[in-house]
Amino acid sequence: MPLDLRQNSKYALVVPTSIGVRITPVNGQPVHSSHLFEMHVTSAETNVASISSFLGLPVKVLTNFVKGSPIAQLIKSNLRSRNMEYEGPEVDQGNPWGYRHQFNIADSGYGSRGPRVQNDRAGEVGRTLNTKDFDLERIFGEEGVKVVHISGLIAALSPETSEFCVQIARFAKKHGTLISFDLNHRATFWANREEELRGVFDEIASLSDILIGNEEDYQLCLGIEGPEAGGENIEETLDAFKGMILNAKKTYPNASVFANTLREVVSANEHLWGAIVYENDNWHVVEPRRIGVIDRIGGGDGFVGGLLYSIINQWDSSKWIQFAWATGALATTFLTDYAQPADEQMVWNVWEGNARVTR
Repeated sequence: MPLDLRQNSKYALVVPTSIGVRITPVNGQPVHSSHLFEMHVTSAETNVASISSFLGLPVKVLTNFVKGSPIAQLIKSNLRSRNMEYEGPEVDQGNPWGYRHQFNIADSGYGSRGPRVQNDRAGEVGRTLNTKDFDLERIFGEEGVKVVHISGLIAALSPETSEFCVQIARFAKKHGTLISFDLNHRATFWANREEELRGVFDEIASLSDILIGNEEDYQLCLGIEGPEAGGENIEETLDAFKGMILNAKKTYPNASVFANTLREVVSANEHLWGAIVYENDNWHVVEPRRIGVIDRIGGGDGFVGGLLYSIINQWDSSKWIQFAWATGALATTFLTDYAQPADEQMVWNVWEGNARVTR
């Protein structure tokens, strides 16, 4: 079943998200021994959308903001700098123990010392995302959207965001918008909500055109049985992923594209990076290649962003995985969690292994 993009849409890509900030020690140091930190805006979904927005496609972000918060002001400024429109209510903080934008405290790791991440999400304003605060009929019906990207992180964040994502998927399907769903299982989000969230994820997946996840995501989010990945060689690993994807395809026949990355960590600064895409009964594989890494966080989001950019531009499907692999690799060369491609040529140079100076 071919991907049929809605024409005459105002937005190429729309993402619902909860946005916060990441605090990172400088010079690759661990958090506990640092006194100097950098802070930047982050969310998995805007990481994905950055590929399209930096390369000139119209992108819209649906989120909540804390009214009067300097962090909210920082987030809005950052989204504008990334060429992203945003829409969402201003939520009163309430009191010093009320709502806020979450903090992600993480170091990048260095050499043989791996990264460590701590999420501080108490009082997170994004947990209040609600359909009553957005005119989804206007966004998807009147204005038009080619692709909406939904993450399992948002779908599992709270009962309100679960319902919000289900409604977005329903509106998107009703109006001919393609639905991309990255399963992104997080055990802490699913605790004591397993039955409820299985139903939520099943409905979103059943409506989706593009499904993204690893073997754990498919099993824990959707109950898809399949062989375990991680064999002794790349052929065993690829066969494991292919078996899982074929089982997912049987359960969710509406989806025509399945994708995931393959990663082996040599050190914090050197990874083997690969990918697999299944579309319309065709397999596309990039066996893991060596890449240099400044910061690994956001590499998977960069891959998804490149995949969606390729699909939106209606390229030949053989190029999707190449561009997506390269945007994922590119993201790991930035200190921000999102890649900032200057142009398509920068991405293709990464794919071609061309790191020579451009004059």
